[in-house]
Amino acid sequence: MATSPGTVVSSSLSSASFSPKPDPPCPMFDGDQYKCDVIVGIRKTVASLSLIGCLFMIGVIWLFRKYRSFVQRLILYLSIAALLDDIAYLMGDLHPDGTLCNFQAFLLTFFEWSVLLWVCCITFNLTLNIIWMTRTDKYEIVYHVLSWGVPLILACLPFIGHHYGPAGAWCWIPNQYTHWRFAIWYGPLFCLLGLMVVVYTCITVTLNRKVKRWEGTYDPDVERNKEMLKEDIKPLRAYPFIYLALSIFPLVHRIQNAISPDTMVFALVVLHALTSPLQGMVNAIVYGLDRETIVRLTPTSIKLAIQSHLNQPTLISEYPSAPVHSQDASADLSPVVDPEGDPQDQEES
Repeated sequence: MATSPGTVVSSSLSSASFSPKPDPPCPMFDGDQYKCDVIVGIRKTVASLSLIGCLFMIGVIWLFRKYRSFVQRLILYLSIAALLDDIAYLMGDLHPDGTLCNFQAFLLTFFEWSVLLWVCCITFNLTLNIIWMTRTDKYEIVYHVLSWGVPLILACLPFIGHHYGPAGAWCWIPNQYTHWRFAIWYGPLFCLLGLMVVVYTCITVTLNRKVKRWEGTYDPDVERNKEMLKEDIKPLRAYPFIYLALSIFPLVHRIQNAISPDTMVFALVVLHALTSPLQGMVNAIVYGLDRETIVRLTPTSIKLAIQSHLNQPTLISEYPSAPVHSQDASADLSPVVDPEGDPQDQEES
């Protein structure tokens, strides 16, 4: 039975509209689609795990009301920046040059810088607390302006002259603009990491001297400050070194790109995809799994903490048991009014 030309055209249009779009060709490894799929799979898997780590951090800080501590609020802001960075890494597959590719490159530059600057703010905050014994919560707005404003400016710069585009396993600054890569990220990154290593060394030396000076005497305020300083610095000392370790393989990969831009080394791309999106997971391990948090991560404590958020707020006032002699800003010993009392804290007291 014959069909009319219109029917043939209609059927062709219908089948074309419902046929799946072909995958974008692999721009790396001479078009080896399997290797590209492996790289994308690694990137998405690591970014997903890192995103879960960020959500864990944010959830713990909210659940146990750690945000009442200024240092913990800084860690909260860091976790939010790392969470958004992971979302940028999760954006789709390998994008061709275009609006979506530029958008991913912009987000990665913005949030990578934001994560780094929040780490720098935490380091600077500890320096003021421990070395200069200065109150620091008044700088919270300054930290926000620095950690969100500076990345915004730096992320916009590559739009000048169209310096964003496909850069391997994701979109960033292409191989032909190596000077932009090192000027806008890798150069400042390793300068700041080196500075943080020096600062943490000074903090550790200062802290050890303070602890030795406090030995042999007992004062409730001194003991409280001593324990607080130890708990603040202990999980943070290793972070610059961990951050440095996570940055080594991306740096080696980008140096190889600069030397041989037409050759992609599969092993280096794999290591780059494994380490770059890992900041959120590292944050959860370094900042979130401290002794106090691990002790409280029990079904009973979690249940009580959730109930404290759901129940009617209770007014509780806490006052220092002795006059304050220390100038340590990390301990806010002024009367605290807690509009949302934690039943666990009440039970323990």
